[in-house]
Amino acid sequence: MTGMRRELLAGVGPGALAEADLVLDLGPQHPTTHGGLQLALTLDGPADDPVVVRAEPVVGFQHRGAEKLFEVRDYRQALVLANRHDWLSAFSNEVGLALAVERMLGLELPPRAAWLRVLLTELNRVAASLLFLGGLRLDGDAAAVHGHREREVVLQVMEEHTGGRVHFMANQVGGLKQEVPEGWTGRVRDAVARVRAGLPRLDALVADAGHLRGVGVLRPEDAVAHGVSGPVARASGVDLDLRRDEPYLAYGDLSFGSAELPVVLGTTGDSWDRADCLLRQVRVSLDVVVACLDGLPGGPVNVRLPKTVRAPEGATYAWTENPLGVQGYYLVSRGAATPWRLAMRTASFNNASVLPALLPGTHLRDVATVLGTLFLVAGDIDK
Repeated sequence: MTGMRRELLAGVGPGALAEADLVLDLGPQHPTTHGGLQLALTLDGPADDPVVVRAEPVVGFQHRGAEKLFEVRDYRQALVLANRHDWLSAFSNEVGLALAVERMLGLELPPRAAWLRVLLTELNRVAASLLFLGGLRLDGDAAAVHGHREREVVLQVMEEHTGGRVHFMANQVGGLKQEVPEGWTGRVRDAVARVRAGLPRLDALVADAGHLRGVGVLRPEDAVAHGVSGPVARASGVDLDLRRDEPYLAYGDLSFGSAELPVVLGTTGDSWDRADCLLRQVRVSLDVVVACLDGLPGGPVNVRLPKTVRAPEGATYAWTENPLGVQGYYLVSRGAATPWRLAMRTASFNNASVLPALLPGTHLRDVATVLGTLFLVAGDIDK
């Protein structure tokens, strides 16, 4: 096979060359980091511009074992663990597990708790989306970070209510742990206005990011076959958003001036489309926040429950539209204070699984760009 060549010492004479593809191992990172993802890439083509002909993602370096740890944690402690596998979606992770337990209990949330959960979930979505956009080298400068100023504005109002900037721990079974501070809703409106004011700069950067166009095209059939979801799938034209398709909390009650929540879709499914969809998704989330503020009901923010919650015997599955895609919790209870089984469906795992179908034909120089626009969190893969 022409192209990349490696000298094979076994079975050939001194100085003899055998043609072969080059297998390049990218990663994993140091084991003390948050998680590891290794890519075994088979390359072909000229040495100065090789092309990927085969890609194999290798995961599981951390052995986080969250699903087994759930089995020896009560439901309050389980929320702490669920918060952490994808820390960029920490609040959304809490919501999904809380919904599963509340469904088992047959518990109806107070309306104010449901609306506030939606509001905080969308603020979390904005913060996560801006972080990914900030690391995409939109202007070709590896040292540049964009959108972080706007993200900081969002984190400030979330920290004011929850006390946390990364691991919020604001949810509990039955609602939220506490009411929002006095004057907080007004400060959220100010934060939304400040983020909106900074988006035109990001719009211009994405529009001019020609190096993202045509790179890493994900076909819709490959996205569906691998269970890819969230903005990555929608950029390929896969019209799926649980907030609209299976409304939970207050999503079905919000008013947007239309019959349903708008879903951002792409057409080409390349890296540029994924960045563009993520940016347009930020605007939708800001609209949801404003709709929550406009319709926010009064009343309590939680249901008073015993200190130890025991879900009745049975099983349920709850899923939510997280910033990275569909997040699911399969909960099996035998009536104890701890889950008998709690399995997670994480968005990053499925998004990473499409790499063998997505990367072949991609130039090695573009692999980092493709990975950046798949919006992966390594800890969300290893769980």
